[in-house]
Amino acid sequence: MALAGEGFLLVVSRALPKAVFLKKFQLMLPWHQYLFGLIFLVAGVFHFLKTDLYLRIMPPYLPSHRSLVLASGIVEMILGFMLLNPDTQSIAGWGIIILMVVFLPVHFYMLQDKKASLKLPQWVLILRIPLQFGLMFWAYQYV
Repeated sequence: MALAGEGFLLVVSRALPKAVFLKKFQLMLPWHQYLFGLIFLVAGVFHFLKTDLYLRIMPPYLPSHRSLVLASGIVEMILGFMLLNPDTQSIAGWGIIILMVVFLPVHFYMLQDKKASLKLPQWVLILRIPLQFGLMFWAYQYV
């Protein structure tokens, strides 16, 4: 027994060229792309929920710490949403790569300053640097 939706798709698929039909109805992204987008959405939200934590890891040579923390949270959320749209995922991938490069000085500062280290073990702080490059590689998969 055919459902009304299946009949609609059958009519549409015969009316549209195959390439157009596939593009219109190919809505699913790989699971890892949804995960990556969600990671950036959650990370961006945490800039607002845990602002003081992010303020502690800001290098002193950067101006307007609070504004930078909140702006980077907004950028992370926007990039997370953009990653979930096939039309903007390439821009989001490049944006995430640039963001990870911009965040590298923060990770080096956390290694140098005891207060900024958030009492994390030294090996965790060191591991966070190659993790940034792993995130860049992951983002590159969507450009």
